[in-house]
Amino acid sequence: MAYTVEHPPFAVTADAVVLTLRDEKLCALVITRGRAPFAGRLALPGGFVDIDESVDHAVRRELAEETGLELKPRQLEQLGAYGAPDRDPRMRTVSVAYLALLPEISDVKAGDDASDVQCLPVSWLLARRDRLAFDHRLILRDGADLARHRLG
Repeated sequence: MAYTVEHPPFAVTADAVVLTLRDEKLCALVITRGRAPFAGRLALPGGFVDIDESVDHAVRRELAEETGLELKPRQLEQLGAYGAPDRDPRMRTVSVAYLALLPEISDVKAGDDASDVQCLPVSWLLARRDRLAFDHRLILRDGADLARHRLG
């Protein structure tokens, strides 16, 4: 008996929650999206995993392309996977999110599809549901919760 199942294609993305403390506030590195969807909205750095690369490599590549920040593999840890069916209006997408806790974030510069990059207080970013693109509010909240737990 033959068993067949059709599966629609879907994409994998990698997103980075990069956090630091500034003036005793937990702050996150965010970009301003330069193109649709969500052009002009804030987002976590990240993007599509290329067909010939690992997810771990993709998150570092996207972070470098969009912010100029180059991290070593040991500076990023996998935070979780996010796969709500409607998380990306372009197509069915599953994101693997990563967390980095850095003593400071400096010398960042927007590139690729980011029109701006900045480090903003997590509390401000989470205060409104419509502030961040995609499901990045949920991802940022999870990353910030883990960071607060680790920082005590």
